[in-house]
Amino acid sequence: MRELTLNEIGCVTGGTGVCTPEDPGGAGEPNDYLGGAAANEVGAVLIGIYEGLVSATSHVIERVANAL
Repeated sequence: MRELTLNEIGCVTGGTGVCTPEDPGGAGEPNDYLGGAAANEVGAVLIGIYEGLVSATSHVIERVANAL
C-alpha cells in the first residue's frame, strides 16, 4: 500500500495542515455529545440516564404487578 500525498489527505480529511482544532475550547465548554454537556458534566449526565432507566423499569414492573 502506498502513502497518501498531502493533496490526497486534504481531499479525504478536509485537512488544513494543522493538528489542533480550529476552535480549541476549554474543558468546560459544551460539545456535541450527550446533548451538549460539558466534559466535567458527563458523569452527572450518565447518572441521570441510569436513574431514568431505573425509574422507567420500576414503573413497568409496578404496572405489570397491578395488572395481575
